[in-house]
Amino acid sequence: MHVPDGFLPLGVTLAGYAGAAAVTALCLSRIARRPDPRADMPRVAMLTAAFFAGSLIHIPVPPTSVHLLLSGLTGVLLGWFAFPAILVGLFFQAVMFGHGGITTLGVNALVIGLPALAAGALFRLRGAGGPARDAVFGFAAGGGAVLLAAGFFAAVVIAGLPAHLDGELERRAIGVLALAMLPLAAIEGAVVASIVGVLRRVDPGLLRGV
Repeated sequence: MHVPDGFLPLGVTLAGYAGAAAVTALCLSRIARRPDPRADMPRVAMLTAAFFAGSLIHIPVPPTSVHLLLSGLTGVLLGWFAFPAILVGLFFQAVMFGHGGITTLGVNALVIGLPALAAGALFRLRGAGGPARDAVFGFAAGGGAVLLAAGFFAAVVIAGLPAHLDGELERRAIGVLALAMLPLAAIEGAVVASIVGVLRRVDPGLLRGV
């Protein structure tokens, strides 16, 4: 799900940086409205580390492999902090492990970070309800973030295909990758639903969104 360096034309990568900068500015402005913007920094640091480590783990799904995203979990637990947290995690993945790229950092942040914000917004729509309602919305947020990210990834890659490549062949390959994301979506949905259930019993305040 990480677009590497050299894969997209310059215009797309520049647009990615511009879009990521705009979304980051929006998130920071919303965070700044909080009475104490620093109060949730320990949680943000923990989820950033979880995203950094978790999305480096590859899971074989023949004929390809996928990796965890944890964008849904990040969005549910961090709210507006999710996009900056993912941006930081992606930067260190690119610098330390070459996972993703520096030139495509903005694009990757949008592909993974926007679904995280959407997941957080979806989970906050659950309103008052019992454990079952929380689990359903948690599953939808976790799985939906993966599917939305896969859609963004496919759209960006197809739009940036060089003219000399076989577009039809590349589209088929992207289609196979998209199908491989379905099991991952179910896994991440179940993970978010389970964590939401535990937090509801242990510390419901962590589910309020930030």
